[in-house]
Amino acid sequence: MLKKKSISAGKASLVLFLCQMISALDVPLDSKLLEELSQPPTITQQSPKDYIVDPRENIVIQCEAKGKPPPSFSWTRNGTHFDIDKDAQVTMKPNSGTLVINIMNGGKAEAYEGVYQCTARNERGAAISNNIVIRPSRSPLWTKEKLEPNQVREGDSLVLHCRPPVGLPPPIIFWMDNAFQRLPQSERVSQGLNGDLYFSNVQPEDTREDYICYARFNHTQTIQQKQPISVKVFSVDSLNDTIAANLSDTDIYGAKPVTERQPVLLTPTGSTSTKVELRGNVLLLECIAAGLPTPVIRWIKEGGELPANRTFFENFKKTLKIIDVSEADSGNYKCIARNILGSAHHVISVTVKAAPYWITAPRNLVLSPGEDGTLICRANGNPKPNISWLANGVPIAIAPEDPSRKVDGDTIIFSHVQERSSAVYQCNASNEYGYLLANAFVNVLAEPPRILTPANKLYQVIADSPALLDCAYFGSPKPEIEWFKGVKGSILRGNEYVFHDNGTLEIPVAQKDSTGTYTCVARNELGKIQNEVQLEVKDPTMIIKQPEYKVIQRYGQVSFECIIKHDSTLLPTVIWLKDNNELPDDERFLVGKDNLTIMNVTDKDDGTYTCIVNTTLDSVSASAVLTVVARPNPPFDLELTGQLERSVELSWIPGDENNSPITNFVIEYEDGLHEPGVWHYQTEVPGTQTTVQLKLSPYVNYSFRVIAVNEIGRSQPSESSEQYLTKSANPDENPSNVQGIGSEPDNLVITWESLKGFQSNGPGLQYKVSWRQKDVDDEWTSVIVANVSKYIVSGTPTFVPYEIKVQALNDLGYAPEPSEVIGHSGEDLPMVAPGNVQVHVINSTLAKVHWDPVPLKSVRGHLQGYKVYYWKVQSLSRRSRRHVEKKILTFRGNKTFGMLPGLEPYSSYKLNVRVVNGKGEGPASPDKVFKTPEGVPSSPSFLKITNPTLDSLTLEWGSPTHPNGVLTSYILKFQPINNTHELGPLVEIRIPANESSLILKNLNYSTRYKFYFNAQTSVGSGSQITEEAVTIMDEAMASRQVDIATQGWFIGLMCAVALLILILLIVCFIRRNKGGKYPVKEKEDAHADPEIQPMKEDDGTFGEYRLFSFVSSAPF
Repeated sequence: MLKKKSISAGKASLVLFLCQMISALDVPLDSKLLEELSQPPTITQQSPKDYIVDPRENIVIQCEAKGKPPPSFSWTRNGTHFDIDKDAQVTMKPNSGTLVINIMNGGKAEAYEGVYQCTARNERGAAISNNIVIRPSRSPLWTKEKLEPNQVREGDSLVLHCRPPVGLPPPIIFWMDNAFQRLPQSERVSQGLNGDLYFSNVQPEDTREDYICYARFNHTQTIQQKQPISVKVFSVDSLNDTIAANLSDTDIYGAKPVTERQPVLLTPTGSTSTKVELRGNVLLLECIAAGLPTPVIRWIKEGGELPANRTFFENFKKTLKIIDVSEADSGNYKCIARNILGSAHHVISVTVKAAPYWITAPRNLVLSPGEDGTLICRANGNPKPNISWLANGVPIAIAPEDPSRKVDGDTIIFSHVQERSSAVYQCNASNEYGYLLANAFVNVLAEPPRILTPANKLYQVIADSPALLDCAYFGSPKPEIEWFKGVKGSILRGNEYVFHDNGTLEIPVAQKDSTGTYTCVARNELGKIQNEVQLEVKDPTMIIKQPEYKVIQRYGQVSFECIIKHDSTLLPTVIWLKDNNELPDDERFLVGKDNLTIMNVTDKDDGTYTCIVNTTLDSVSASAVLTVVARPNPPFDLELTGQLERSVELSWIPGDENNSPITNFVIEYEDGLHEPGVWHYQTEVPGTQTTVQLKLSPYVNYSFRVIAVNEIGRSQPSESSEQYLTKSANPDENPSNVQGIGSEPDNLVITWESLKGFQSNGPGLQYKVSWRQKDVDDEWTSVIVANVSKYIVSGTPTFVPYEIKVQALNDLGYAPEPSEVIGHSGEDLPMVAPGNVQVHVINSTLAKVHWDPVPLKSVRGHLQGYKVYYWKVQSLSRRSRRHVEKKILTFRGNKTFGMLPGLEPYSSYKLNVRVVNGKGEGPASPDKVFKTPEGVPSSPSFLKITNPTLDSLTLEWGSPTHPNGVLTSYILKFQPINNTHELGPLVEIRIPANESSLILKNLNYSTRYKFYFNAQTSVGSGSQITEEAVTIMDEAMASRQVDIATQGWFIGLMCAVALLILILLIVCFIRRNKGGKYPVKEKEDAHADPEIQPMKEDDGTFGEYRLFSFVSSAPF
């Protein structure tokens, strides 16, 4: 039984009250402390302000509060005291302020309508609830009305009014038919926000007698139904028939056809309207238009954009919905209805007002005697709300005076409070759209510091992680907290520590040297207390080798590694999980010290394997996925459907893909009639397809099978399908690759590729071979041959064109008429040589030859081209004959000219031309003689320098290997080279062509010279060769050198020079091994004749040879 009167709250209320107080003080929870502290009441639970109740059930008005001592409860109703003792239907729950009004035992909900307010009171103050408005829900019946049928002309607009009864809360409206099926809605037909059903234009299919509006009242869980509405739409044709039946032939009658109309707004009416909405609510604006064709609705905001992410269109864009509206959403919104004939628009001026909302709600104050404090209550709204204060539920203006309290608008200022200043204050912010009510207490306490954390508590953390050392405390005034490290350590400060308001010391990144004793000191003006705690920092546990993703084929072996590193004082445990569950109890799973091995892997082993390492301080884990793959299982349940003469549909069910997606299916067939036991490829389809339409050939006994393919491989073939024998038919196709080529001058060999067995389409396959000479008015000659692939026609003229065709036939008839191909009888050698052969010499190495083409009739075969035979008769410069080597150039097709490259200058040549066909070459044309002009000669065959004296050198040379003309002279150039490798002046000498040696006199003694030598013809100079040589030394000079050489200073100098040369040689050797040049080579290149530099650069081998020659002959 529920008691009528409230009783004092028990331990549950105490805990709630102390939790709230401790939250305000930031003090840890401690049961001893909680039993000693006092607190004013705080409302913890209450019913909503606007409370609509079900009139068939008991009314429960909630009011729960906490406080120390536990609060007592009282109620007011409609502003006066509500004495529950005098109403047998009303009880209050024990230890609570919640009222229960018994309706189910005879009470009436309407009798308890009103405004209720709860007060929770103890010796330190009184808290009050919101004003709770109790209203029973209502779901009245529809008023009876006589509904006339709606008769509408096709294309006109129509509105079916719902006008539901006024309920509490308002009902939800929807339209259905007699079968309780929702009426379909569209851009043309839709329900408005007021529940009416709008037709932009009616159509004949809108005719029906069961348009029913339903109202659903959610609180009472009832649905009310309006009487059915009848709509009859008259089409233009039926209307004309009706008029015609009622008028005489002489009357003028006829309804106008359905005419298109520009849009007109059905709702809202007029050109403008207004709308007020509250801040935070959903703004709904609606425009529904009539017109034909059906208008399309568009929305815009004048002077701005529709808010992004909060704007939605509903009811086929006839409703604009903006959620969570604010004052910024005020403005003019225009809807535009448009069709092909025009448009209509309506502007809705939206104003967003606001019920009060908090900016700063007052918060509880816990003060010590003599302290100051403030309660701040700030709210906003549109219009701006009024702020009023109450003390313990009484307007502050008439509440008992408190000298420590001063009210300044939305703020109460407290100065030098005393324990008697404890109270509960209420702030009320209200405007015409609502109100806010907040309770906030002022609790004045005087308590010395207390540390609630146990002494010498041990904290253990992992290195590089945060360490949180607790110092739970309480005191009033609020104590100051200080931390020290060690017994005699200094106070802790700096960025390496974080000091929390609840007394906790945080070391964000604890290191090994953070280990030690920490002391917490709490002090206020009433006392001081301290406590010590211990901190140990451990090395972190790490998985240094994690398991890795594995893909393994079925029946293989796989191993996952999990190698760890941990603090020596911590004992780790390693657990393996499969899919976050324990490993299967299976001997195939072998758990080692640092690995997991799975033997003989099966499909059920597929999954995620996790290695978890736990210690008392940390836990780490790593996971890897095992995917077991295999070839797909074979497809099954093959079925043939839709059997036709030339096609059939094959379907199947795929087998398991075994974790490797099926990429495609291969369909094979067996011809049990022609090739039993042999399976042929038919087609293939993507892996997502399980049916295929197969094309069939006649006269084949088909069986099919399907093979699935994935990345691992091909499945076993499926079981074969049922057999399907197709009917015989004429052949569909004729032999392919028909050709006619003569093997002899008097025959024609006709060949073709025979049809395969299933292509015969029936028994008795044969071929009808037909031919006739082209461009001659002859009849076709035909012969029927057995299943072969060749027929020879004898006695044909040489190389004439024939029209040829080969047609397949069987016992049921012929294949379609074959296409004709052109063949030729056998070729013979050409009869005529090309005529009018002309040669045009372009330069000393190139000539162009021309000829007249051979008449095609004389070719007697397929013209393949022309061959030019040419050969050198003799060199005009030497007059000596040599072995004749003929060269051949082939020019494909019907060309009548060609180029002859690579000729030798100043030579006599002969050539002839022959035509070529498939049989061979024809006769040669008469030999044509031509000569090439002179060219520049090659370099002299050698250059030797001999007999060096003090002032002369002897030069000998050989004539060019290829003079390429008549030599006119030799050109010799030379210049001296000094000891620094610099070149002297260049001297040039022209030598008669019949000379082969020369003595150069008047040269300097002991001097190196460089020589450049080349030959000339009337065309120009040929390539040159170079050589170097040195004249000998004077004897007197040599004797003087001997005398100098006996001097000590000279010997020392020479030794130094020798050492430098040795170092230079070593450097040169190293550079050469690295691919570089010798310094000597670089200098030699620098001294080369400018005219021949490019030639030396092009001829790298010659340059290297000259380098070695110079080095080997250089004197030391």
